[in-house]
Amino acid sequence: MRLALMTMNIDTPAREADLEAIKQVVATVEHAQNNELPDEFLALFRADAVWTTGGGRRLFGIDAISEFTRAVLPGGMKGTTVTFDLEHVLYIRPDVAAVKLRQLYRTPDGPDVGSPLWVMAKEDGRWLLTACQNTGVLDDEEASPARPIFGAGD
Repeated sequence: MRLALMTMNIDTPAREADLEAIKQVVATVEHAQNNELPDEFLALFRADAVWTTGGGRRLFGIDAISEFTRAVLPGGMKGTTVTFDLEHVLYIRPDVAAVKLRQLYRTPDGPDVGSPLWVMAKEDGRWLLTACQNTGVLDDEEASPARPIFGAGD
């Protein structure tokens, strides 16, 4: 019962500040990907983070995430842009949130749509990517039948 009461008594200004900080992480991911900035992207992760790519590759820890990112991001966005729309934030507890996004890639081969879920944790006042899964949306009306991003199997 005590946990339920703690969850229900939310400090509204603090929650609004947390939501703005989460939106900033989303904007930074978008900026880093569109501008092929691996360091900016990697700075958003906890050291022990888990990342599953749109192609299903499972990456454990910042070293594996860094190795993958530095191999695919430079040059990987050539002729491509991505936007992230924040769809929903579920606060699991005050310092942990499940963040649901809609991801739209615009590529020379047509658009492709993803549906990332990012679990974020607030540490030392910063919201960090902690456990993230990216999934292609097969039946989205905007996705190209060619599936230029999620059909590639990174």
